[in-house]
Amino acid sequence: MNELIEKINKLKKEKNAVILAHCYQNEEIDLVADYVGDSLYLSQMAAKTNADIILFAGVYFMAQTAKILSPDKKVLLPRLESGCRMADMISLNQLREFKSKYPDIPTVCYINSTAEVKSECDMCCTSSNAVKVVKSMNAEKILFLPDTYLGKWVEAQLGNLEVITYPGFCPTHLQIRPEDIENARAEYPNAPVLAHPECHQAVTKLADYVGSTTGIMKYAIESDKKQFIIATEKGVVDRLKRDYPEKEFILIKESIVCPNMKWHTLTDIYNALDKEEHEINVDKEIASKALNCIDRMLEVSK
Repeated sequence: MNELIEKINKLKKEKNAVILAHCYQNEEIDLVADYVGDSLYLSQMAAKTNADIILFAGVYFMAQTAKILSPDKKVLLPRLESGCRMADMISLNQLREFKSKYPDIPTVCYINSTAEVKSECDMCCTSSNAVKVVKSMNAEKILFLPDTYLGKWVEAQLGNLEVITYPGFCPTHLQIRPEDIENARAEYPNAPVLAHPECHQAVTKLADYVGSTTGIMKYAIESDKKQFIIATEKGVVDRLKRDYPEKEFILIKESIVCPNMKWHTLTDIYNALDKEEHEINVDKEIASKALNCIDRMLEVSK
C-alpha cells in the first residue's frame, strides 16, 4: 500500500492534481486525499482550488458539482458507476412533473441530485446548510427534493413554513429504525445519540443531536462525553475511532454502509490519475443554470 500511496502522491505533484474525498469513503483513501469532508465542504474546496485536475473520491453528483464549479479543470471520478441511489430517484422529467403540480413555489434541491435537476431549481443545499438555505428564501411554501426526510426535518426546525417534499430517500439511512435507537440507549444509557437528518423522522425525534456528517463529528469531538451512538454511515464512525481513540463511538448498526461510496480503492485512484480517465463533463447550458443554483447556496453558507 505504501508504494501505491507514493505513486499517487508523485502523480499529484506532476499533474498539479487535488484529491477530494467524502467521509463515507473507504478509510484508506484519506492517506492520499487533500481534503476530506462532507458535500458542502468539498464543494467549497472545489470552487477554491488552483489545481489543474480534481479527482473526486465520492459519487457521480459530487464530481458533477466540482465540474460545474471549476469548468476549466479536468474532473475525474475513479469509477464512473459510483452513483447515488437517492439522486437517481428523480430525473429532469420527474422534477418538471413535480413542479407542475405546485406552480410558482420556489424549489430547493439537495446537493444529492444531478446537474440536470439542479439546473431547474432555485437553490441547492446540503445537510449542513439546509435550514439556513430554506430560511433565506423567505417563502411560505417550498418544494424540496429529492429527500423527503431532510425536507421534513427542515420544516420541523423552522416551524413557520410548509415544505412540500418529493418522495425520495437515502436507502442506507432508512435502514435505521426507532427500535435501533431504543436498543442502543438501553445498552449505552449515558451515550448521546447523534443522527443524520436523512434518517426517518421517527429516528431523528429520538436523537440528542441531528446534523450533517461534519456536524456529527464536530459534536462528538467537542463534547465532554466519552461515549456516542452514531446513526449515520459507517465511514464517519471509522474516522472518529481512528482520530479520537480516547472516546467510544458505537455505530447504530453494522449494515449502515453506502455501497456506492465504498467502490473506490487506491488502485482505482491511481489508474484514473495516471491515465486521466473517467473524466466528468457537463453540458455548458445545463452547467450554467446549475451554477446559479449552487452559487446561491455557497453565498448563503459564507
